[in-house]
Amino acid sequence: MARTKRTPCVGICSTTYGDLVCRGCKRFAHEIVQWNGYDEAQQTKIWQRLHSLRAEVLGFCLHVTNAEDYQHACEEAGICMLDGAEQQYELLRFLVSGSRSLSAGGLAVRAGSPVAQQSPQPGALQVIQTIDAEIYRRSLAHYERNFKVPT
Repeated sequence: MARTKRTPCVGICSTTYGDLVCRGCKRFAHEIVQWNGYDEAQQTKIWQRLHSLRAEVLGFCLHVTNAEDYQHACEEAGICMLDGAEQQYELLRFLVSGSRSLSAGGLAVRAGSPVAQQSPQPGALQVIQTIDAEIYRRSLAHYERNFKVPT
Protein backbone atom coordinates (compact mmCIF):
# COMPACT_ATOMS: atom_id res chain seq x y z
CA MET A 1 0.00 0.00 0.00
CA ALA A 2 1.44 3.39 -1.02
CA ARG A 3 1.83 6.11 1.56
CA THR A 4 -0.58 8.99 1.17
CA LYS A 5 0.81 11.31 3.81
CA ARG A 6 3.02 14.12 2.62
CA THR A 7 5.99 15.32 4.62
CA PRO A 8 5.48 18.05 7.25
CA CYS A 9 8.43 19.95 5.72
CA VAL A 10 7.70 23.61 4.97
CA GLY A 11 11.01 24.24 3.21
CA ILE A 12 12.67 26.14 6.07
CA CYS A 13 14.87 23.47 7.65
CA SER A 14 17.07 24.68 10.47
CA THR A 15 18.41 21.25 11.41
CA THR A 16 21.04 21.64 8.68
CA TYR A 17 22.45 24.41 10.90
CA GLY A 18 22.57 22.21 13.98
CA ASP A 19 19.11 22.69 15.54
CA LEU A 20 17.73 19.58 17.24
CA VAL A 21 14.20 20.71 16.38
CA CYS A 22 13.41 22.24 12.99
CA ARG A 23 12.19 25.82 13.26
CA GLY A 24 10.10 25.27 10.11
CA CYS A 25 8.14 22.04 10.58
CA LYS A 26 8.91 21.49 14.31
CA ARG A 27 10.02 17.87 13.76
CA PHE A 28 13.02 16.49 15.58
CA ALA A 29 16.27 16.20 13.57
CA HIS A 30 16.18 12.40 13.65
CA GLU A 31 12.57 12.39 12.38
CA ILE A 32 13.59 14.50 9.39
CA VAL A 33 16.51 12.23 8.55
CA GLN A 34 14.47 9.04 8.96
CA TRP A 35 11.12 10.29 7.54
CA ASN A 36 11.24 8.28 4.28
CA GLY A 37 12.11 5.13 6.22
CA TYR A 38 9.15 5.42 8.59
CA ASP A 39 6.05 3.38 7.94
CA GLU A 40 2.63 5.02 7.79
CA ALA A 41 1.94 4.42 11.50
CA GLN A 42 5.18 6.16 12.51
CA GLN A 43 4.51 9.09 10.20
CA THR A 44 0.94 9.37 11.49
CA LYS A 45 2.19 9.48 15.08
CA ILE A 46 4.50 12.39 14.23
CA TRP A 47 1.69 14.22 12.39
CA GLN A 48 -0.56 13.72 15.42
CA ARG A 49 2.05 15.21 17.77
CA LEU A 50 2.54 18.22 15.48
CA HIS A 51 -1.22 18.82 15.07
CA SER A 52 -1.85 18.36 18.80
CA LEU A 53 0.88 20.84 19.68
CA ARG A 54 -0.45 23.41 17.20
CA ALA A 55 -4.00 22.97 18.53
CA GLU A 56 -2.80 23.40 22.12
CA VAL A 57 -0.91 26.62 21.36
CA LEU A 58 -3.67 28.08 19.18
CA GLY A 59 -6.25 27.34 21.86
CA PHE A 60 -4.07 29.06 24.43
CA CYS A 61 -3.42 32.13 22.24
CA LEU A 62 -6.57 32.78 20.18
CA HIS A 63 -10.33 32.60 20.34
CA VAL A 64 -13.21 33.35 18.02
CA THR A 65 -14.98 36.55 19.04
CA ASN A 66 -17.33 36.90 16.08
CA ALA A 67 -18.59 33.63 14.59
CA GLU A 68 -20.14 35.35 11.56
CA ASP A 69 -16.92 37.16 10.62
CA TYR A 70 -14.94 33.98 11.27
CA GLN A 71 -17.19 31.91 8.99
CA HIS A 72 -17.14 34.55 6.26
CA ALA A 73 -13.32 34.79 6.38
CA CYS A 74 -13.02 30.98 6.24
CA GLU A 75 -15.27 30.92 3.19
CA GLU A 76 -13.24 33.69 1.55
CA ALA A 77 -10.02 31.80 2.31
CA GLY A 78 -11.51 28.54 0.96
CA ILE A 79 -10.78 26.63 4.16
CA CYS A 80 -14.26 25.60 5.31
CA MET A 81 -13.37 21.94 4.82
CA LEU A 82 -10.76 22.17 7.57
CA ASP A 83 -11.71 22.20 11.22
CA GLY A 84 -10.46 23.31 14.59
CA ALA A 85 -6.89 24.44 14.96
CA GLU A 86 -5.95 23.69 11.36
CA GLN A 87 -8.71 26.00 10.17
CA GLN A 88 -7.65 28.74 12.59
CA TYR A 89 -3.99 28.45 11.57
CA GLU A 90 -4.83 28.58 7.86
CA LEU A 91 -7.11 31.56 8.52
CA LEU A 92 -4.22 33.31 10.24
CA ARG A 93 -2.04 32.66 7.20
CA PHE A 94 -4.80 34.05 4.98
CA LEU A 95 -5.11 37.17 7.14
CA VAL A 96 -1.34 37.70 7.00
CA SER A 97 -1.22 37.29 3.21
CA GLY A 98 -3.92 39.93 2.79
CA SER A 99 -2.54 42.24 5.49
CA ARG A 100 -5.85 41.94 7.35
CA SER A 101 -6.51 42.34 11.03
CA LEU A 102 -7.43 39.54 13.41
CA SER A 103 -10.87 41.09 13.89
CA ALA A 104 -11.50 40.82 10.13
CA GLY A 105 -11.34 37.08 10.69
CA GLY A 106 -13.46 37.17 13.83
CA LEU A 107 -10.43 36.35 16.00
CA ALA A 108 -8.84 37.90 19.06
CA VAL A 109 -5.84 37.20 21.26
CA ARG A 110 -6.49 35.56 24.63
CA ALA A 111 -5.44 37.57 27.65
CA GLY A 112 -2.38 36.10 29.34
CA SER A 113 -1.15 34.34 26.20
CA PRO A 114 2.41 34.83 24.91
CA VAL A 115 0.94 36.99 22.13
CA ALA A 116 -0.89 39.30 24.56
CA GLN A 117 2.26 39.64 26.64
CA GLN A 118 4.12 41.03 23.62
CA SER A 119 1.58 43.54 22.39
CA PRO A 120 -1.92 44.70 23.40
CA GLN A 121 -3.05 45.00 19.74
CA PRO A 122 -0.87 42.64 17.66
CA GLY A 123 -1.26 42.25 13.92
CA ALA A 124 -1.87 38.86 12.31
CA LEU A 125 1.79 38.54 11.30
CA GLN A 126 3.00 39.11 14.85
CA VAL A 127 0.43 36.60 16.10
CA ILE A 128 1.49 33.84 13.72
CA GLN A 129 5.18 34.49 14.43
CA THR A 130 4.59 34.33 18.17
CA ILE A 131 2.50 31.16 17.84
CA ASP A 132 5.20 29.50 15.71
CA ALA A 133 7.85 30.52 18.26
CA GLU A 134 5.74 29.05 21.09
CA ILE A 135 5.27 25.80 19.15
CA TYR A 136 9.03 25.64 18.59
CA ARG A 137 9.70 26.34 22.29
CA ARG A 138 7.35 23.54 23.33
CA SER A 139 8.76 21.14 20.71
CA LEU A 140 12.28 21.79 21.97
CA ALA A 141 11.16 21.23 25.58
CA HIS A 142 9.51 17.96 24.52
CA TYR A 143 12.70 16.87 22.77
CA GLU A 144 14.90 17.76 25.74
CA ARG A 145 12.53 15.99 28.13
CA ASN A 146 12.31 12.78 26.09
CA PHE A 147 15.69 12.42 24.41
CA LYS A 148 19.18 12.64 25.85
CA VAL A 149 20.69 15.99 24.91
CA PRO A 150 24.49 16.17 25.07
CA THR A 151 25.80 18.81 27.47
